[in-house]
Amino acid sequence: MTGTLPPTLEPLAFLLGTWHGEGRGRYPTIEDFTYREEARFAWPGKPVVAYEQRTWVPLDGPPSHAEVGYLRPAPGGAELVLAHPSGIVEVSGGTITGTCLELVSLTVLSTPTAKSVTEVRRTYERRGDRLWYRLDMAAVGEPLLLHCEAELHPG
Repeated sequence: MTGTLPPTLEPLAFLLGTWHGEGRGRYPTIEDFTYREEARFAWPGKPVVAYEQRTWVPLDGPPSHAEVGYLRPAPGGAELVLAHPSGIVEVSGGTITGTCLELVSLTVLSTPTAKSVTEVRRTYERRGDRLWYRLDMAAVGEPLLLHCEAELHPG
């Protein structure tokens, strides 16, 4: 989208772009893994940031995960509304400090056939020309633990 970014979105501007990279994941109920990722944060012309993410495991394998949603500006931070094809929907809220966005789930809903996820925390931080993130998750009876972490580059 071309044009002038609305002032309410300026605090989220550090995320804008298409990002690629590799990450690592773990959880007590699965084997550790590495993955390749593409994440896109775009301004669709409305006062929101559209978000799309997809991963491949193994690095050269078929797609393994995806999520889509929107970041909405909020006083002092942002809200995230996110859907996963695995039957999970997240609504999170959080704060922006410089080029760091920290989000905590307010509600996580699952379809009857989805795995139980009860809490999600996400941190996105711009580090120079890189975008680092961490995702913590409480699911399937496990407490809130690191699940995924990656450093992405523009492109």
